[in-house]
This record gives sequence, structure tokens and C-alpha cells, in this order.
Amino acid sequence: MREFPTLELENMLSGEGVEYVAGVDEAGRGPVAGPVTAAAVVFSISKTGFSYGRFGGEVRDSKLIPEKKRESIAAEIKERALAFSIAHVPNEMIDSINILNATRLAVIQAVESLKVKPQVVLIDGKFLNLKNFTCISVVKGDLNIFSIAAASILAKTSRDALMRNYALDFPHYSFERNKGYLTDQHLQAIRNYGLSPIHRRSFSINCRTS
Repeated sequence: MREFPTLELENMLSGEGVEYVAGVDEAGRGPVAGPVTAAAVVFSISKTGFSYGRFGGEVRDSKLIPEKKRESIAAEIKERALAFSIAHVPNEMIDSINILNATRLAVIQAVESLKVKPQVVLIDGKFLNLKNFTCISVVKGDLNIFSIAAASILAKTSRDALMRNYALDFPHYSFERNKGYLTDQHLQAIRNYGLSPIHRRSFSINCRTS
């Protein structure tokens, strides 16, 4: 595994005449509350190449970056990108169509909302193809592919901000800290107060006391 993602794949595609490449990633498949979020980002690969300087050395899988640092890197990604888009699919839709389909919907919405239409879409994971787009699925893409890592940062920071806002409406659940993941404290809050309107009813939440 590389310490940092690279632009090798993007530059290879650029060498084949591809002008616009989008990286895509999601956040929030595992929590029991809140939306699933997808982000898509397009850089000017042919102009920038590998020369991202200090900024490029900071972009990596969002889970490997401290929260405060993620926020500053996300701001720089938005500033440097040719285009970016973020889509949230809420918990009610997750319950209706399941988390896999909801994730796919978030990805579709993020890609289709880009102001610059990509010729190739690089997606973290495997076997996710989008109608009307040429897609390349990359297992562990957020670890190895620069554009996907950048998208992972946008998805994570955007969803985290949303969960912090939800914490103001539903303070019992400490969403600002757990971001909807089922920590022991979160589980105890559910036992004490029941499910909030943003909890995913289709997920298994064992609220029985020991």
C-alpha cells in the first residue's frame, strides 16, 4: 500500500486523450443514523500533473486525516478543483431502498450534478457502473488514487458537518462526536430516549439492556 495516493491513473488517462476525470467516493454507509453521502471532484490533471506541492502531499484517504486537518484540506480541494459536487441520500430513503442502492443513488446524483462532465469516472470499490459514463472501479481507490482520495475528503467533511448540525436538533445522541456510528454512548442514548427521526430503522440496533 502506498503512503500517499498518486495521479498515475489520471495521468495515464490524460495521455490517452481524456481531458476530464472525476474521482468519486462515499461516506456514511456504516452508521445507524444520518444520510449516506457521495462526493465527486474533477481536477485539471493535464495542466497540473504531479505538481500539487504541499497540498498534494496532504491528500489521502479521509479516515487517515485528523478531523480539523480534513476541514482545511477540503477547503483547498474545493478551491483547486475544476468542479465538485456532493449529494446526500437521507435515512428515510436508505430504509426504503437499502444502503447499497442508496449509496449508488448518492454517487449518481453527485456525478450528474458536476458542472464539468467527466469523460471517465473513477469510483472507490468495485463493480459500480453508471449509465452514460465510462467508469473505472478501483478497490482501495481512496488509498491509491488521488482524485478518489480527494472525493473521500469532501464526502467525509460534508457529512460530518451535517451530523454536527443534527446534534443541535437531537442533543441526546452526541452526533457531533459519533457521526451516527453506534458507539456505546450512542447505544445508551437510544435505550434512554428511543430512535430519533434521523435513525435508520432498517439497520439492526440492539437496544436491549444487558
